[in-house]
Amino acid sequence: MLLLARFITPAVTSLKGGSDVTSAAYTVKGVLEQGRNYAMANNTYVWVGFFEESAGQASTSPATGGTGRVVLSIVASKDGTIVYNPNSLAPIDPTRLIQVTKLTKIDGIHLATFADGSGTPPADTFDTRPPVGWNTARIGDTTPPNQSLTSFQYPVGNPAPAAQYTFVKAIEFSPRGEARIDNSNYTYRQVQEVGLRPAHGTIAASNNPNVVALQYSAFGGIFRIYRR
Repeated sequence: MLLLARFITPAVTSLKGGSDVTSAAYTVKGVLEQGRNYAMANNTYVWVGFFEESAGQASTSPATGGTGRVVLSIVASKDGTIVYNPNSLAPIDPTRLIQVTKLTKIDGIHLATFADGSGTPPADTFDTRPPVGWNTARIGDTTPPNQSLTSFQYPVGNPAPAAQYTFVKAIEFSPRGEARIDNSNYTYRQVQEVGLRPAHGTIAASNNPNVVALQYSAFGGIFRIYRR
């Protein structure tokens, strides 16, 4: 049985400032760790979704895609199963999911796709971080290259409510804590990455050198932040 009482909170939006890209990266890291821990503690599948909307206005319903505000959502399978058919991928039925936490919204941040690091030891900086090598192992503005075939919505519930957000970029955690972005096959990538750069209003700060790559392993649950 899922341990619901201790983890689930009302599905009310939580707004956090994100002018500091490093602080935003630690917020994303905390959300991912919470999702992974929930999956293992409850022996279930968990999805952490990423959506970027326009920071130039209040959140709309349905949401308006844009730049400058990153929205994260954690959902879990009600019955512990994977809830979608791996041989016939489709959006996940919202009646089979539970909302694990409030939405997290981070203003002043843009999801970004970066070129690989050099992987030069000791690999402590953004430029020398381990290379990812696969677009299907990244969360950014141009990655994943295609929309997820197992997208999920916010809010969830039974009966199925109208969707405000549809998360087509997501990280899936298995009951053993294994992480993958591309769940259209069974391949796990050892290095996976979420890229972040600052945004000023609805404009990504493309010339700002203050960028961050959050990397994590598919199996060990090790999260590391690399910044320039």
